Amino acid sequence: MALQLVQVNFKARDDSALGRFWAEALGWGVSSEGPGVTNVEPLGFEWPDPTAVCVDVVTVPDPETVKYRVHLDLATTSAAHQAEFVARLKELGATPADVGQGDVPWTVLADPEGNVFCVLEPREIYRDTGPIAAVVVDCADPRAMARFWGEAIGWTLHGVSDDHARLRSDKGVGPYLEFLRTTPGVKTVWNRVHLDVLPYRGDDQAAEVARLQALGATPADVGQGDVSWIVLADPEGNEFCVLGRG
Repeated sequence: MALQLVQVNFKARDDSALGRFWAEALGWGVSSEGPGVTNVEPLGFEWPDPTAVCVDVVTVPDPETVKYRVHLDLATTSAAHQAEFVARLKELGATPADVGQGDVPWTVLADPEGNVFCVLEPREIYRDTGPIAAVVVDCADPRAMARFWGEAIGWTLHGVSDDHARLRSDKGVGPYLEFLRTTPGVKTVWNRVHLDVLPYRGDDQAAEVARLQALGATPADVGQGDVSWIVLADPEGNEFCVLGRG
């Protein structure tokens, strides 16, 4: 049993505006399943498919305090492409961000609602990922997080150390899921960006939730109320949603 990592979920004050930013940034299209929700995915994409992890933007009341433990790394193909990409993103409304990165070859930006992301210098490993090179999760223990998420979604480990771990779909397509060692501190508020996973067709949502809890996930309450998805937290307290197929 395993789940599909299908999307990164961004909470937003204005889902439509933030969705447009990410669609233009990635060269993808937008759609909506209802008021307050903007879906961003590749043009002609048949969801779900491991070739892409999509972006789902949802309007929620703006909390006073949030955590940003998940961010996107965007791929480039050359130094010129990186420079042009950064310039275009700034024209779309991105702003430079300082997260203490110092002198590094990648560029750190924030989207119009303050979500930090990185535009990477060209790297051979990301040559075939599509515009999103990696979904990056800050954590205290990359090895333990890679074990949990590898079991949760059935992805293949592509390198692990005390400071960094990298997973990718066993189909060898799409972006990587990476865990970067940081000092995240005690988590007292919910994450503004999180992962959404989906059971494979024919698999049972409740059975998958039970499996995840056996792996170390715990129930989480972010005020979701009576909804079709189930909110859990991974072993380091990061919320994620197990979607229903409906």
